[in-house]
Amino acid sequence: MAIILRPLFLKRCLALLVLAYAAALFCCSPGDGESAGPQAPPPELSSLRPQFEFRGRIFFQSDMDGDSEIFVLTAQGVTKLTDNSWQDEYPRVSPDGRRIAFSANPSGTFQIYTMSTDGTDIVQVTRAPHDAIEHAWHPDGRRIAYTVEAPGRNFSIWTFDLETKRAEKLLPQFRGSNALPDFSPAAPLVTFTGKRLMGWDVYMLDLSAGRFTDLVKGGRSCRGRFSPDGKKVVYVSSEADGKGDIWIMNPDGTDKKRLTERDDMYDYFPSWSPDGKYVVFCSDKRGSLDGGRWALFLVKVETKRVFPLFDSGRRDLFPEWH
Repeated sequence: MAIILRPLFLKRCLALLVLAYAAALFCCSPGDGESAGPQAPPPELSSLRPQFEFRGRIFFQSDMDGDSEIFVLTAQGVTKLTDNSWQDEYPRVSPDGRRIAFSANPSGTFQIYTMSTDGTDIVQVTRAPHDAIEHAWHPDGRRIAYTVEAPGRNFSIWTFDLETKRAEKLLPQFRGSNALPDFSPAAPLVTFTGKRLMGWDVYMLDLSAGRFTDLVKGGRSCRGRFSPDGKKVVYVSSEADGKGDIWIMNPDGTDKKRLTERDDMYDYFPSWSPDGKYVVFCSDKRGSLDGGRWALFLVKVETKRVFPLFDSGRRDLFPEWH
C-alpha cells in the first residue's frame, strides 16, 4: 500500500479492476492507473487561490510539500495546518466545528489524532494494533468511528469513546469486511462500505434496530456520506463508466441519481457543502494515487453542473467543507 495515501484498497484495487468479477473493488480508492510522470516543484502557498467563489473552509489533504499534510482552503487562499515528515491524512471536522480528526503515522502504524482547526493542540486518540484509518465523528462529538485494516486485507469499523478511552466494534454481526463509516445528523443511521462476497457496496446500519441493509447492490459502490440535513447520501459508483462517478440517493436507497457524467475522469471522495447545494469531490484523468494529479471540483446538485475549485498540481484529496 502506497505511503502517499492510506485510503482503503489502493494499488491492488485498480489492478483487480481488469477482472470482470472484481471490477468495483477499486471503488473505495482508485489505484495504479497511468503514471503522470515527474512532478513539478512544490507550489508557493501564497500563489494559490480557489477557482470558484465559496464561503466557509474546506479542509483537505495534499502532498504539495512532498508528503501528505492537512491544509485548509478559504476564499483568501490556502494555509498548511500540519508540517512534518510523516503522512497526515483524511481530515474530518467535529460536529461542534472545534476539532479535526485525522490519521497519521509518525510511529509507522496509522492512528487517529485530533487537533484544533488552526492546527494546534494535536492529541493521539487511538492506539490500535493495526492501521486505524478512514474515520467519522459520532453526532454527539464524544466518539469517533474508524476503520481498522488487519492482516489479510480484513477491514472492520470500530468506535472510540473519547471520555472512557474504550474501543469496540461497531458491526460485530456483519460477516465480511466493513469500512468507511459516516453518521446521519438527523437519525440513528450509519452508512458504511461493506464486502460480503464480491465487490464493495454501500450499506446502511439502523442503530436503533441493529439491522443493516445493502443499498447499492452489484459490488460497484462505496464511500457514502450524509447530507447536512440527513435527507440524502452521496456516494461513488463505477456502474456507469467503469471508473467512478458521484451519485446521490435517499437513505433508504431509493431515487438514485448520477451527478457527474464525465466518462474520461475518475471522480471520487465526495463531501457536502454546509447548505447541501453542492458536493465537493476529487478528480483525476488517470486514476492513479501514486502518480496522478488530483484536483478539487464542485458539482451543483440541482443542475449537475461541475466547476473546478482548486488544483495545486499535486494530489489534493479528501475535502471536508465546514
